[in-house]
Amino acid sequence: MEEDKSLEVKSAEVVHNRDISEDESKLTSETIKEMDESKEIENLKKVEAALFISARFLNLQELVMLTDINPLMLKEILNSLIEKYNRDDSSIEILVKENMWKMDVRQEYFDMINKLATGSSEFTKAEQETLAIIAYKQPVKQSVIVKIRGNKAYDHVKKFNEIGLVKSKRAGHTKELTLSDDFFEYFHLREKEEGFKAEENKSLED
Repeated sequence: MEEDKSLEVKSAEVVHNRDISEDESKLTSETIKEMDESKEIENLKKVEAALFISARFLNLQELVMLTDINPLMLKEILNSLIEKYNRDDSSIEILVKENMWKMDVRQEYFDMINKLATGSSEFTKAEQETLAIIAYKQPVKQSVIVKIRGNKAYDHVKKFNEIGLVKSKRAGHTKELTLSDDFFEYFHLREKEEGFKAEENKSLED
């Protein structure tokens, strides 16, 4: 009888220990899974933040340097972000151009963004007017802009060059001014870029 009780106790202990082992294994597996999911979420946030802060197209190498995430995982995260913003019907989208990515406002909200940009304290009213003339007349000689706007235009052009909105190249004793790709990105005018370039090519042919 005592032997039977002893066997029952040992059997119960074995079952108990096995249950504990299974619970520990399950807990460890769940913990690892939670850690992996947490890491994935953190990586996604890193990429999202990098795109948001940059406000320009970033290539894969730049994103790797900013986030310290390997390229294969980065591509998966970028695809996830694209799907996320499309699925959520967000006013934000992830644009892809020649293996580069950028976070931007959807086209239907460009008018509102343009109002904010042109009303920004980053440009004075005089600078806005000078930039508008360059955009309208480009390619245009700097000397022509100075005749229209006065000597203050030199400072305006210098600022536009420094922030990358206008490109300059030597043309005799003056410079020829044209809009840069960054101009169209800054003012969200991608759909009009081809029209500007067509006019530019026509002017060159004439």
